[in-house]
Amino acid sequence: MQRETVQLNYLRMAPRKVRLIANLVKGLPVNEAEAQLMNWSRRAAEPILKLLRSAIANALHNKKMDKNKLVVEIIRVDQGPTLKRFLPRAQGRATDIHKKTSHVTLTIKEIDKTLSSRFTILTKEPKEKSVRSGKEKVVKSKKTAPKPEMTESTKKPVEKQDGFIKKIFNRKSV
Repeated sequence: MQRETVQLNYLRMAPRKVRLIANLVKGLPVNEAEAQLMNWSRRAAEPILKLLRSAIANALHNKKMDKNKLVVEIIRVDQGPTLKRFLPRAQGRATDIHKKTSHVTLTIKEIDKTLSSRFTILTKEPKEKSVRSGKEKVVKSKKTAPKPEMTESTKKPVEKQDGFIKKIFNRKSV
């Protein structure tokens, strides 16, 4: 079994917040871990996804591993140095601000059996180009019945008469 270890140092996020996302992918096949990280909207998901993709690329290029056999073995989040800042407060006082950093270590290993993926990761496909003009074709979707327009004040449908829109106003008398 071969292993590939990558490290991300000085990530400007608190380790406690990064660990929430890191624990989700521990022990998962890399395809599933990548799909999980792509669906999470937390800020820590993006750098961990980037680190995972780097580890996969290193394993495929440098050690010639099979991507279908890779599993996230270890993901460890340690605390890095804390940046200490001060915020001015009333009557000449100052309060401390501790900006914490994280060190993330990710290890993937190749196992013996091939894993089947539960998820398929869809990538954006390039738009079709016509041969003659070189312009991009736009695929039109099915047409549906137009929705009636709504006014902001009443949230009722606006009736159209002879090209003019009949508006309904709710005004207070002055």
